[in-house]
Amino acid sequence: MSMRHRILWWATFLAGPLSVLAGEWPGWRGPDGNGSCREKNLPLHWSTNENVRWHVPLPERGNSTPIVWGQRVFITQAIEKENRRTVMCFDRREGKLLWQAGPTWAEKELTYPENPPCTPSPVTDGKRVIVWFGSAGVYCYDFNGRELWHRDLGRQSHMWGYAASPVLYRDLCFLNFGPGERCFVIALDKRTGRTVWQQDPPALGADAKWEDYGGEAKYMEQPGALKLSEVAGSWATPLVVRAGRDDELVVAFALRLMAFAPKTGAALWSCDGPNIGAYSSPFFGEGIVGLNANGLKNSLLAVRPGGRGNVSASHRLWLQHPDDSKGCIGAGVVFQGHIYQVNWMGFAECRNLKTGELVWEERLTGTGARNSSWASPVLAGGRLYAANRNADVFVLRAAPKFECLATNSIGGEPMNASLAASAGDIFIRTDKQLWCIGPAGARRIERFPSAPAGTESLAADGF
Repeated sequence: MSMRHRILWWATFLAGPLSVLAGEWPGWRGPDGNGSCREKNLPLHWSTNENVRWHVPLPERGNSTPIVWGQRVFITQAIEKENRRTVMCFDRREGKLLWQAGPTWAEKELTYPENPPCTPSPVTDGKRVIVWFGSAGVYCYDFNGRELWHRDLGRQSHMWGYAASPVLYRDLCFLNFGPGERCFVIALDKRTGRTVWQQDPPALGADAKWEDYGGEAKYMEQPGALKLSEVAGSWATPLVVRAGRDDELVVAFALRLMAFAPKTGAALWSCDGPNIGAYSSPFFGEGIVGLNANGLKNSLLAVRPGGRGNVSASHRLWLQHPDDSKGCIGAGVVFQGHIYQVNWMGFAECRNLKTGELVWEERLTGTGARNSSWASPVLAGGRLYAANRNADVFVLRAAPKFECLATNSIGGEPMNASLAASAGDIFIRTDKQLWCIGPAGARRIERFPSAPAGTESLAADGF
């Protein structure tokens, strides 16, 4: 083929619909960190032998969500029997493991039995992959697995472990370090790992009383009972939101939601209302920040960003206290004036974004006994993809009237991770395997051997 014909072929090819090229899933909860994506053609139905591109075994259990960039899929993975903390890189086309890297950490780390190390998801900008391994530090690798830098931020220690994922914003990498006695929000230079700024959130006083937050003093003050300050904390991933012409970094802490200036770390505003446990990350849509917080009294609130100082009276739209059994570990999504989320008991719910009023609530019953949910749903093409702890994925219509379009099972593998969606595919990480779900014969991202250097293109399977 002559150069002229090759150029004409590429021009014709690239003139077609290339929305898939924008289908990266670079970090926790997708391209904007809010669980929403621009995917239009995600599969509606699948099973163990239908619409499965590939699935590969994983060495051990894990709760982190996959991230996807081009032809590569990354997950964090603890190898507990070897005291290793790693990131794994897979070829998107066939699931082949390309490389695995990470440090050894032999010291004992406290955690909840179902929250193994390496729960935070990786984050990438297409050139580097950054991961947080708790006490083992923050590590940055290139796409070939070569370590670029790492930072020792000190010990992280809490009886329930850690979970917040790093977040990239321009040349900065944000991390909500904690929970535990040492808690702070830090911004690192993504190229070198040096500290740009650090903010320590207000601490929960050692004299804080259980009864002030819904506990019964008679029970909580028994010998050997845990102190409130020992239980409280934040496992929430930071979120960058737009407020007018400015960006704000929103972080959930015990008893307060706060915003910082991303470039400088200056505190902008705080809002009262969250309970003692920020298990769930903040979410954002249509100009409003939402947050579920848990504890002895669950809370759900909505706040308009852009304020200054304590905005509890001026910018908080509403504050509700759902039933104690229906708190959320996963974060919600916002769509057309409503909040959609799934609580840890496996109830999907729709609320009015402006008022918090419950529009509908339905129990999602899957194929096994683990109908509870730790995952955050994904919104794509007006559909809500919600997973339970049995790796069943329910496809719901994101609408004020409840409608379940499909219930998909891959055999009942234990699962706590959320889903990732990219270029028409869904990536599911269970305790046993990494799955790529997508219609057979559909187009996907490929790199043609004869294509101009650096060019991503679409190719049908088997081209």
